[in-house]
Amino acid sequence: MATSAAELPPAKRRRIDGGKEVALIEGLPDHISEICLSLVHRPSLLSAVCTRWRRLLYSPEFPPFPSLYALFVDSNSDPAAPGQSRVNPAIRFMCFDPVSSKWDPLPPPPPDLPLHRILYRHPSFISFNLPIQCVSAAGKLFLIAGSNRELSPAISHPLIFDPISSTWTSGPPIGSPRRWCATGACGGVIYVSSGMGSQFSTTVAKSIEKLDLTNRNRIQWEKLREMRDLRFSREAIDAVGWRRKLLMVNVKGDAIKEGAIYDVVMDDWESMPEEMVVGWRGPVAAMEEETLYSVDERRGTVRKYDEEKREWREVVVVEGGEEMLKGAQQVTAVAGKLCVVTVEGRIVVVDVVAEPAKFWTVEIPQGLEPVSVHVLPRMSRPDVC
Repeated sequence: MATSAAELPPAKRRRIDGGKEVALIEGLPDHISEICLSLVHRPSLLSAVCTRWRRLLYSPEFPPFPSLYALFVDSNSDPAAPGQSRVNPAIRFMCFDPVSSKWDPLPPPPPDLPLHRILYRHPSFISFNLPIQCVSAAGKLFLIAGSNRELSPAISHPLIFDPISSTWTSGPPIGSPRRWCATGACGGVIYVSSGMGSQFSTTVAKSIEKLDLTNRNRIQWEKLREMRDLRFSREAIDAVGWRRKLLMVNVKGDAIKEGAIYDVVMDDWESMPEEMVVGWRGPVAAMEEETLYSVDERRGTVRKYDEEKREWREVVVVEGGEEMLKGAQQVTAVAGKLCVVTVEGRIVVVDVVAEPAKFWTVEIPQGLEPVSVHVLPRMSRPDVC
């Protein structure tokens, strides 16, 4: 007996348009059409064809396409009158939809998740912004560390955003809540090391903890072998996941640095080779955790690390591209592209696959200042579906 449309799973039902059943592709069952359309690598092309295909992009049946997520602060929060203390700006998380080319705000976290406690500016610091540290891993966004008004750790649990369900949750408590620490991810595992709590402690400054997202039976922080010294507790640091290792340096920017490498398989530390340290002249990211790219904060040049020759090779870019990257503060690397946040409040995308590398900027919402960017699956859009 033929199965009625009402009994078919959602992926096999035909869409209803004006009271009539309409196929995604004429002559094909919808579940076959969905497989065919999912092979198109540019979702914006599907969106331009018809409303039915545009709705499909945001439905559970279509593979989530990558989107840009950003942590913003309100750039209009400073008082105009001289001599006044700066006001702490509101923290906002938003998602840039590459299909509609629009920024959508993420749903606000529940009131019991203390996002409002995190400070970006403090009256005691005139020209210094307090770090807010986020990590993306396993298709989710993790808010790991920040400072509160008393300059203590603002959160004891990571705040987790799941783009597919568009929901916030609270992760397991960190063994030693901290701020100004080293945070990163490698192989679906999040790592937090060094930093300080309410006050400086050698125990916290040398400690490292991991949250293994691949082990669903035991989602909790585990302590690992401590660091060899206290050099990495001076400021917030990105721990870059690269070939089953975590790479970190102790100072940001174009200053003289010391580096350390943590082997996540052997649970052991080693010194970073000098020829690798010299490339850390700004933010560094690893493409698919395999290829290292650095952006020179002062010159705006892009470099790629050649492990075989143990040297950084400069990437040829289009004319004028280096000017756009001067003052680079944070970078993420996905699918052949670098997404860079600059000190001037710009988000610049660099296509390092193209020769020479191409550049373009992502227009940011008016009145907002980007702090960090991440690439994750598109956020679910029930209003579109």
